[in-house]
Amino acid sequence: MLPSLYFHLETFSLVPIGNIAYTCYTHNKKEAPVSNAKIREIEKEIEQIKEQIQEIGEMRPGSLTQQYKVPKEKRGAYYQLSYMHKMKSRTDYVRPQFVDHVRTQVATYKRFKKLVDRWIELAILHSKLIMDIAKKKGEK
Repeated sequence: MLPSLYFHLETFSLVPIGNIAYTCYTHNKKEAPVSNAKIREIEKEIEQIKEQIQEIGEMRPGSLTQQYKVPKEKRGAYYQLSYMHKMKSRTDYVRPQFVDHVRTQVATYKRFKKLVDRWIELAILHSKLIMDIAKKKGEK
């Protein structure tokens, strides 16, 4: 999972939020004006994320685990895929010949989720910056 980030306007960079004191300190400081260059940089990263998402192939949510019919003796191994879909917990049994394929699909889904989460972070930041610019133009 991506770390929580704060957009530091003086350095025009995203920095990890380490603790509440840092957040309060940076939030209460007088902030530098936002530049259109930073907005373009965010838009460029969003476009790169969109391109990466277009290249994603088959995917499945969930966790693939090996289970045993007799756990203490580790006998009767089988694989199952556990996941949530439409607010329901589900479990599918996976045949041994499909384990590698399903494992790849699960990894692809995790990559997809990371890309979408990053896109959302950037979209929120982009929106805030646009509003800040509009607000500052209105003040002048």
